[in-house]
Parts: sequence; structure tokens; C-alpha cells
Amino acid sequence: MKSLAALLALPLALALPAQAKLSPAEQMMARTVAAEQERNVALLERLVNQNSGTLNLAGVEKVGAMMRAELEPLGFAVTWTPMPETGRAGHLVAVHKGRPDTKRLLLIGHLDTVFEPDSPFQRFERMGDKAKGPGAGDDKGGMTVIVAALRAMKAAGTLDGANIEIHLTGDEEDAGDPIEKARAALIAAGKRSDVALGFEGLVRDGGADMSSVARRSSESWTVTASGKTGHSSGIFTPEQGDGAIYELARILHRFRTELPEPNLTFNVGLIAGGEQASLDTGKIRASASGKTNIVPATAIARGDLRTLSGEQAARVKAKMAAIVADHAPGTGASLAFDPGGYPAMAPTTGNRALLTRLNAVNRDLGLPEMAALDPIKRGAADISFVAPDIDALAGLGTYSTGDHGPEETVELPSIARQATRAAILMSRLAAEKR
Repeated sequence: MKSLAALLALPLALALPAQAKLSPAEQMMARTVAAEQERNVALLERLVNQNSGTLNLAGVEKVGAMMRAELEPLGFAVTWTPMPETGRAGHLVAVHKGRPDTKRLLLIGHLDTVFEPDSPFQRFERMGDKAKGPGAGDDKGGMTVIVAALRAMKAAGTLDGANIEIHLTGDEEDAGDPIEKARAALIAAGKRSDVALGFEGLVRDGGADMSSVARRSSESWTVTASGKTGHSSGIFTPEQGDGAIYELARILHRFRTELPEPNLTFNVGLIAGGEQASLDTGKIRASASGKTNIVPATAIARGDLRTLSGEQAARVKAKMAAIVADHAPGTGASLAFDPGGYPAMAPTTGNRALLTRLNAVNRDLGLPEMAALDPIKRGAADISFVAPDIDALAGLGTYSTGDHGPEETVELPSIARQATRAAILMSRLAAEKR
């Protein structure tokens, strides 16, 4: 069994100093997490070995049952909410009622992974202090941290009076439709809570642990351009115009040159054009036909948009609309945004205050303070749905590399490091008056 200092320090060459300022209960939490490291790794292995690709509805529900078995003995009332109307398995909600006058914490993670049953990447493989497996970091590592932290709180007596609600969504990797219904329960939980903590993965930058006080949005858009078809010898004439493909190229070039600003990205992921062009039902495949001597009548582009705030999103969308509306000769174009999408988690004063609280925990553990991660370095997440209503902090899960690919690998000592941080932070927050 590794010592607490070794578990907390990896990969930093760091010893837990004698002057670490922990209360007796906090010392108990740290000892519990260290003593249960192999139990926590075993839980992670069980979770990983149960396939829960988003579209494997039965598999997602089975992972939910595994989490129920961990949470109910800790005093949580656990509910499974099936979501057939969104085409997804459902969500697990666990509620622990504590003192009525103290802060209410909302913990957020997800049951599903990107690896469906037909993926060749299916099993947990331990390699010393690392382990490879589907969802080992995203987000079964995060769920393991939640359980480890709560078990430590239970052992130290700090869970007894804590108001904690846990939402583990079953479709974070591919949200159900309509997303308003798929996230309605989570949004409602945010409105009745005081603090949201997101247990997706820890990010390191330059070797240092980072925290996330902001996450960008994720939306999809489609530009459809039209032109007058006819013989190519007439292209650019007043009678014929520029054609659909030139119009689309003009629009995309203006996007690239006129839209850039801090914290904004926009990608073109799919494009097609010709005499005929169309998208499939899922809007992930395009077909086109045409000849070199025919002016194209239709051109389509699909892409995404990521912003740091609702204000930025509205402003950029207005710029995009103005560019699309300024047509080349003999052409037309339209811009549409898909319904739903993930909102932004803006970097608020309250979120930064939560990071200050987390850094007080780091100091008391003898760990380096954590800076706020540049939000352009990570994607969207479920915590963004509640961020407009409450203070939020993300990145409390395990540290992993290669997420969403066949080399997804979690650093096992990060379970203890993150669970110790989370247990102490949650215990301090849960003891505060509302």
C-alpha cells in the first residue's frame, strides 16, 4: 500500500509536510482514502468492464445499478429516471439530506462512454500505477472519485449533516433529443443547489494540476448556399452569377478572417456542393453530384461554434448572420443553428471563489495551488447547464490521457489525490450556512 504522501504527490516529487493544516476529521478522510485505494481501483475496474456506450441503453443502466450499490449504503436515496422519450437510457439521481440550513452541493458526472459494444476497446488493463480502459478517465474515473470522497466523509462523520445531490447522466457523450428534456432534471437540481462540482477529468498544463472555473459552449451550425445552375461558360456573368460553391467559399472565408476573437473557435467539419447536394438524417454524412461544366446549384457546410459566454455567443451569431446575408451576385444563402447544444460555463466571480476554497484545501494538504485552466483547452460538459444559476467548479475527476480513444489511460494515484481534495472541500462547503 502506498503512503498518503505518495498517493497525493504522484506525479510530483512531493512529500506531505508535517505542518499540513488538517482538522482531525480531515486527517481521517485523508487516511481513509489512502487505505481504500485498492478498493477504489477495484470499483473502477468493475465500472470500466461494463460497457456503457451511450447507445447501449442496457449497459448504461447496469452502470447506474453499480453506482446505486455504492451510494445507498452511504445514506443516499437513489432514483433511476428512464428517458425513452429522448432515445437514451436515463439518469441516476442520489440525494443525501442533511441539516436544513446548510449549503446544498450538486455533484455531476456521467455513466456513459463513447465506446459502444462494437468497439474493440472493452476491458480494464492495469499497468502498475496506470490503467487503460474505455471510460477509465471519462467518466468512470470521476465516478470512482465521487464514491471514494463520500466514503471518506462517512468515515470521518462529515457526511452525516451534508446536503448532497448527485446527478449522473446517461447521455453526456451524445445527449438525447430534445436536449431540453434530457437536461431538465439537472437544470432543476441546479436551481435548488448552492454549489455545483463537476467530476469530469483533471487537466494538467505544464505538469501542474489545473482547475476549471469556465468551460466553453458547443453548438452546431449549417450554412446552405444556392446559385443559378446552368452552363459553366456563363459563370460570373450577370445572368448566371457566381454559383453556390463560390458563395459558400466566400462565406467560410469571411468567417475565418472576420470572426476570430479570444475564447472563440468555429470549425467546418463537413462540406458538399454540386448540381445537387444534401445531408443525411443525422447530418453527419453528405452526398453531392455535378459536372465540371455545370454551375452548382447547392452547397452545404456543417460546423461547430464554441464560446465562453451567452453574450459572446449572441454577438458572434449576429456577425455570422450578417456575413451570410451579404450575398455574392446571383446567389443566396441561409444560416441555421441546431436546437439544443451545450451552453457556456462563464468564468464568474463565484466560480473563482470556489477555486480559492479549493486552493485553501491544497495548502492545508501541502499541495501546490491550482491555477484556472484556459477554457480553450477543454470542451463542453453537463456542468454548464447549471452554471448560470449557481457557483460551479469543474475538473474534480481523475487525471487521464488519450480520452475517447483506444489508449485512454488513467493515473491510478490521481483517484486518491482528487478524492482527498474533494472530500475536504465538500465537507467544508457542506458545513457552511446557506
